[in-house]
Amino acid sequence: MDLALLRTFVTVHRAGSFTRAAALLGLSQPAVTSQIRTLERQLGRPLFLRQARGVTPTTIGDELAHKAAPHLDALVEIAESGIDDESSLRTLHLAGPPEFIAERALPALVELTGDDGQGFALRVSFGNADEIMEGLAAGHHDLAISTAQPRGALLTATALCDEEHVLVAAPRWAEWITPGALSDKDASALANLPVVEVHESLPFVSRYWASVFDCRPAASGTVVVPDLRAVLTCAIAGAGLAVLPRYLCAAALEQGDVVALHEPAVPPLRTYFLVVRTGTLAMPHIARAHEWLLHAAADWS
Repeated sequence: MDLALLRTFVTVHRAGSFTRAAALLGLSQPAVTSQIRTLERQLGRPLFLRQARGVTPTTIGDELAHKAAPHLDALVEIAESGIDDESSLRTLHLAGPPEFIAERALPALVELTGDDGQGFALRVSFGNADEIMEGLAAGHHDLAISTAQPRGALLTATALCDEEHVLVAAPRWAEWITPGALSDKDASALANLPVVEVHESLPFVSRYWASVFDCRPAASGTVVVPDLRAVLTCAIAGAGLAVLPRYLCAAALEQGDVVALHEPAVPPLRTYFLVVRTGTLAMPHIARAHEWLLHAAADWS
């Protein structure tokens, strides 16, 4: 059986689409379709059910993927291990939210950059969760950090860390709140405070209000800026309250530039995931970065 046909089959099985598999393989969609039909003729069995959106594997297709994929991944690992050119420096394409990449991932990964025989070059892209997942699925990135856990077989996610969210504001705004007026069941004391957020939909504030106060925020965004580091800067300057990851505002809290307006018994958490295309952890530079970030995350709080 032709290994190229099996590789195409496994890619389609993971991608759930001839179009997406073609992009990952660098082939045209007709070429992918032709290869799958050739393999189906050789086996005498249908491997996929064609649907309006993508394809669904048959039971035979699932069985073949289960048997073939680990061996193909092992062959990729051999091919990518640098046997032919040990001096080559691979490039890792990383994607994720700008603040987390800048404050967490990059300080950990820069230790692995450089031509030391095991290092790699690094290229970074920023984006929201949808953009990141689409780019990873299309082969534009090797490794992604996302707060969204992908579905399907094409992408594989591993929990990286949890981030705690904190409701903060400049000290002068804390003085507006009557002591004891704010509780886990009553957010009315915050109704007239301006809000700093990353989007008009108030994603961080809305999540905090729903988790802690069991209601929706009454205010709209006073300042909207699409970067949490800029949100922190605006909060320090007194633009209004904000909900921020604790790691991002810890220094400002310690220095008194902002204060925590509320300390709920159970603070809201958000989970980050390391995401790769299934099978690509066979590539040494991706596997090393993946392992290194998991190791570094054990010390993040």
